[in-house]
Amino acid sequence: MSDIEVLETVWIPMPDGTKLAARLWLPSSARTSPLPCILEYIPYRRRDRTRMRDESIHPYFAAAGYASIRVDIRGYGDSEGVVEDEYSHQEIQDGHDIIQWIAAQEWCDGNVGMFGKSWGAYNAFQVAATRPPALKAIAPVMGTDDRWREDIHFYGGCLANDNFWWGSIMQLYNAMPPDPEIVGSDRWIDMWRERLTGAKFWPAMWLEHQTHDEMWRRGSICENYADVEVPVYFFGGWMDLYRDTPFRIAEHLKGPVKILMGPWAHLYPHEGIPGPKADFVGEVIRFWDHWLKGKDTGLMDEPPLRFFMQDSAAPSGTHLQRTGCWVEESSWPSPNIFEQTFWLNDRTLGETAQAGAALSICSPQTFGAAAGDMCSFAIPGDMALDCRIDAGGGLQFKGAPLNEPLDLLGQPRVDLTVSADQPQGFVAALLVDEAPDGAQTLIARGFCNLNHRESDTQPTPITPGEDMTVSIPLYGTGYRVSVGHRVTLQIASAYWPVLWPSPQPVTLTIRPGASRLTLPVRTQPEGNAEPRPLPVPAPPADASRKTRVREGSMERSVHTDLTNGEMTHRFFLDGGVFGPVGDFRLDDIGTVLSDVSDRRYTIHPSDPLSAVATMEQTAGFDRDDWSAKIWTYSEQRATATEFHLTSRLKAWSGEELIFEEEETHIIPRNGM
Repeated sequence: MSDIEVLETVWIPMPDGTKLAARLWLPSSARTSPLPCILEYIPYRRRDRTRMRDESIHPYFAAAGYASIRVDIRGYGDSEGVVEDEYSHQEIQDGHDIIQWIAAQEWCDGNVGMFGKSWGAYNAFQVAATRPPALKAIAPVMGTDDRWREDIHFYGGCLANDNFWWGSIMQLYNAMPPDPEIVGSDRWIDMWRERLTGAKFWPAMWLEHQTHDEMWRRGSICENYADVEVPVYFFGGWMDLYRDTPFRIAEHLKGPVKILMGPWAHLYPHEGIPGPKADFVGEVIRFWDHWLKGKDTGLMDEPPLRFFMQDSAAPSGTHLQRTGCWVEESSWPSPNIFEQTFWLNDRTLGETAQAGAALSICSPQTFGAAAGDMCSFAIPGDMALDCRIDAGGGLQFKGAPLNEPLDLLGQPRVDLTVSADQPQGFVAALLVDEAPDGAQTLIARGFCNLNHRESDTQPTPITPGEDMTVSIPLYGTGYRVSVGHRVTLQIASAYWPVLWPSPQPVTLTIRPGASRLTLPVRTQPEGNAEPRPLPVPAPPADASRKTRVREGSMERSVHTDLTNGEMTHRFFLDGGVFGPVGDFRLDDIGTVLSDVSDRRYTIHPSDPLSAVATMEQTAGFDRDDWSAKIWTYSEQRATATEFHLTSRLKAWSGEELIFEEEETHIIPRNGM
């Protein structure tokens, strides 16, 4: 790629005078013949922490005849300013203004595409909703259209512990310094102090909003799908968090929509685990060529929706590969999907409803030990384990062994008639594939805060003992249950450490024959052509050579203290969320990066008020005479009526402690 010019830092001025830092890959021909430009706009530091990942994508866009630009959000990396919150009004306005700036550059022909994974997918949707004239198409990867229903904060109206740990990750990122080599040795530390002083503790800030209020509506394009008019190519994965967005946008967006859903965790498809991987870069270039260059690549002539149907697999916290097949649909809802109903009878799933004696369960607060993470990053051990580990703590309803395979595509649903013995509580519902040997593999799960049964804006206390009817959507899946396997449903009143527990232990009571499981069953249409084979991605080019300077380590464990019964989930990673394990030097810029995180969740099986979540992190930057280090600690506990959060932050320039802060936050519980 010798004919590509790489500009390490390009400054983009915002209307208020703030300058945002960008890295630009520019084909040499762009100086004389302007080209379309591809934008990625995220907070994770283009100069260092996503440098290697950026180089697996952007140079290839440039080689395909595009300018490609990676911009740090205001307040991150080397960009000026202080961040307010994720997806703030300022962030989205900046994104709109960046596109206007790009379109006006001499090397751009006025056509811009936008892509990004996770945060970059969110703001691709949100910036598109502001309708910048130059934006012609977007390719969001693993993000959502609905921040309340499908984000890290609340699942089914229940408080997710992801709200705590991901907010704690951002506590660290929000405190990271700019690079003095880029912003200047005379001003970097002042910029850094401004960030440190202005940083808020996001888990507490988010927890001030325990209902579906304006905070969550901000940036949720589901509030008005008509705002997004440009073509969309969405890429997602069944092991990722955002499994339902593809179905909603395929149904509701009025412009052209393409979907590619693989078996992947929270990774780009060309890095996809579990495999098979897919050539994301090549696929999205076909998309850009069609919408930004007007080339007929044939992409838009194919069925717009492609899903990987996973075969039954033995439960494991780590899947490197999944077997299965690709299927295509021409529209959503699909005429190839029908609903099959199973009634929750006396611990069985039946085709007809059968009344019987009431069934009750008070799950131990440790129910969820097999849960893994809601969103897998393909870090060993973060996927769901054998659901038998928890089965004794829930109600189980088992179907008969299947005589033929059962293909599921879409969102299963549980319609439940249930009562509870406390004024506050939730339901966890797990759809499970039980093999003939008894092993139980998670297919999908969903949750329902019973205090939100009437409204997610005005929680309503439960009347103990009174029947309630609730509908619980499970997250979307593409899954083939094998012959001889059983479809099984588990119902529980706790799900630690995925969900924060209710204030009291809750007993749920279900009356057989009054509740049902509905499955989205796919039938293969006659004469359906085999989908186009997806190209396998090329081996990654080591464009930014790195050198390991210190080995790291990792621990993922569940520990039970047999003296007091407490269970602790621990995830220790010497390497951080985004970086490799250990310390690495990015050789072309000479910076050594270090990250260590230690996350723990502890609870006693009989006491929900014993729950405590903690996270301790360090991050370091070292190069020649530059050294910066950050340490953070966060903690969450609760009483029956309040959440109690603590945050601590320290920062050093060399050996000098330049900032230290400790905060406590007490937040009333509101139906959580």
